[in-house]
Amino acid sequence: MPFDIDLAGSLLTVLVGLPLAGALIVFLMPQSRENAAQWVAVSFSLAELCLGVLLLVRFQAYLPGYQFTQHIDWMPELGIAYRVGVDGLSVLLIVLTSLLSALVVIAAPSVREKRGAYLGCLLFLEAGMVGVFCALDLVLFYVFWEAMLIPMYLLIGIWGGERRVYAALKFVLFTAIGSLLMLAAIIYLGYRYEQQFGMPSFYLSDWSALQLGLREEVLLFGAFALAFAIKIPVVPLHSWLPDAHVEAPAGGSVILAGVLLKMGLYGLIRFCVPVFPEACAGAGPLFVVLGVIGIVFGALVAWVQDDVKKLVAYSSISHLGFCVLGFGVFNVWGLKGAMLQMLNHGISTGALFFLVGVLYDRAHSRRIADFGGLAQKMPLFAFVFLSVSLSSIALPLTNGFVGEFLILFGAYRFQPYAAVAAVSGVVLGAVYMLSAYRRLMFGDFMAPNGAQIHDLNRREKIVFVPLLALVLVIGVYPQPVLDLLRLPAQQTISQLSTEGRNPPEVNILGDEERIIEKGRN
Repeated sequence: MPFDIDLAGSLLTVLVGLPLAGALIVFLMPQSRENAAQWVAVSFSLAELCLGVLLLVRFQAYLPGYQFTQHIDWMPELGIAYRVGVDGLSVLLIVLTSLLSALVVIAAPSVREKRGAYLGCLLFLEAGMVGVFCALDLVLFYVFWEAMLIPMYLLIGIWGGERRVYAALKFVLFTAIGSLLMLAAIIYLGYRYEQQFGMPSFYLSDWSALQLGLREEVLLFGAFALAFAIKIPVVPLHSWLPDAHVEAPAGGSVILAGVLLKMGLYGLIRFCVPVFPEACAGAGPLFVVLGVIGIVFGALVAWVQDDVKKLVAYSSISHLGFCVLGFGVFNVWGLKGAMLQMLNHGISTGALFFLVGVLYDRAHSRRIADFGGLAQKMPLFAFVFLSVSLSSIALPLTNGFVGEFLILFGAYRFQPYAAVAAVSGVVLGAVYMLSAYRRLMFGDFMAPNGAQIHDLNRREKIVFVPLLALVLVIGVYPQPVLDLLRLPAQQTISQLSTEGRNPPEVNILGDEERIIEKGRN
C-alpha cells in the first residue's frame, strides 16, 4: 500500500514536525520581538515534551519489534520511503531529547544577542534529533543525520566563544568525512539489495536479509562504524569534542553532550548489528579496547584541567567509554547497561553543562583557580553541583550507579581484565569531580574581577528540578527503565553471531533479574 497511515503512527511525524513548525515561526518573527519569540519557542518545546511523555506512556515495553510505525512512499522507484518507528531505546532517547531541548529553550534568556535565531536553531536541531531516533529507512536516517549539522554549526559558530569558527568547522569536517563514507555504503547496500531481490529498498528490516561476503561486510561495516565512532567519539577520533564544547554556548554544550553524542552508539546498535552481524561480533574485542582506552584517557585528561568546561568535556569521553565497553562485550548485561548509561549521561552531563553556564553567566570565567568558597554565596548552586557530581561518579542510589554496575558486570563476564581496567575510570572520576568541587565551593570566597555572585534564580531552579528528580528516581528505582530496554538488548544480542558467549536465554533472564536485585539491595 503506497500510503499507510493511522493515528498512532502519526504521533512520530508530529514529534518531528512540531519543532520544525516552531522553528519556522520563530525565524519569521522580527528581531525586535525576542521576548515573544522566547514564549513561542517555550510553548512549542513544552508541547513537544508532552508528546514525548505521551509516547512513553503509550509504549508497550513487552511487545517485540517497532511500535508507532508509519510508512509513506517517498521515492518508490528507488525504494526510498518515509518509514518511522520506535522501540524501548528510541522512546527513552526521544524523551531525553525533548526534555533537554525544552530546558535549553527555557534557559535561553541568558543569550543576549540574536536570541530569536538561537531559539530557531534549537528547535530545528530538535526536529533532526527526533528524526534520527525514529527513522527506519536508511536514506531518511541520513537526511536527519546531516540536517543536524546545520543548526549545530550555527550554534557554535555564531554564539560560541573566541575560537568559535575554528571549533564549528572542525566539528563539521570530522562529522562530514565519516558521514560521506556512510552515504557511500548506504548507496552500495541499496544497489546490492536490488541485485539480490530484484527491487530497491533502503528499509532496515529488509537489509537484514542481505547476503554479503565477509570482506564486503567488513568494509561496509567499517564505513558505518567510522561515522558512528566519530560521533561518540572514541579515542583517537575525539579531538573535535573538547573544542566544540568549550566554544559552544551552554545550551549547545547541553544538547551536544546530552543527545548528539548518543547517536554514535545508537547507530551501532540500531543499524550495524542487524546488517553486519558477523563484522560486529568480530569487532567486539576492538570496541572493548577502545572503550577502556576512552575511560582511562578521558579521566586522566579531565583530572589535569583548570577550565571546568573542559573538565566536563573530557569526562564525557570517559563516561561514553563505558558505553562503548558495554556495547563491545555483547552480552545482555553490558548492552543494557550501555543503553541505560546513554540516558544517564545525558541527564548528569547535561546538568553539569547547565551549571557551568550558570557560573560563566555570573563571572565570565571558567577557570577553577579563579573561584573559591562559592558555597558561601551560592548554597543552592553548591547543593545541585554536588548532587550532579555524585551522579557523574556513579554513587549508589544515583542514576549513574545502575548503568555502570551492569556494564562492569557484563565486562567481567567477557574479560575480567577489561572490567578491572574500567574500574580505574570510576576511581579517577571521583578524584577529578570531587577535587574540582572542593576547589570551587570551599575555602575563602573568591570570584574573578569582582563579579556579582548570586544563587540560582527562578528560571534556573526550573531547569534543575527535573534533572535532579531523574537522578534520584532512576537511581532508587531503575526497573521501569530497564523494562523498556529489556527487549532491545535481547533482540540486539540475538542478531549477533555469538555462539558460546552467553548461556541459554532462560538463564540469561533469570540471572539478570537476580543481579539487578542484588545491586538494588
